[in-house]
Amino acid sequence: MGRKVVCAGTFDHFHPGHIDFLRQAKTLGEVLTVIVARDETVKRIKGFLPTHNEQVRKRNVEESGIPELVILGNLDTDLFQIIQELKPDIIALGYDQRVSEEEIVKRFPSCTIVRLISFEPDQFKSSFYRQKNNC
Repeated sequence: MGRKVVCAGTFDHFHPGHIDFLRQAKTLGEVLTVIVARDETVKRIKGFLPTHNEQVRKRNVEESGIPELVILGNLDTDLFQIIQELKPDIIALGYDQRVSEEEIVKRFPSCTIVRLISFEPDQFKSSFYRQKNNC
């Protein structure tokens, strides 16, 4: 088994920016696991529920055919627990993910952290799609 890459996100309103994010993450290793945030976790962190439920969001990521494995995140308040279980070599972060790289390095010193670049962020962000649907 080759290098294991893990990335995570909400993946609401699955769009070309998400596809690009997954493709970039996939190039970093041989096995890509994607963690899809639970509805409850999104509500706790972002303050609102995603438009699409966790099962729909998970299925959309699976249907992209890019990752080898797609899982739902833990319901535990320790968001890093699942990383400990997966034991990745590389953790890929989105350009706009508000997570402390320093905290990840402190907890997982053997992991390489890669911050991925944006893909047309003025056009493809879930918040844009959410706003369009609320009008």
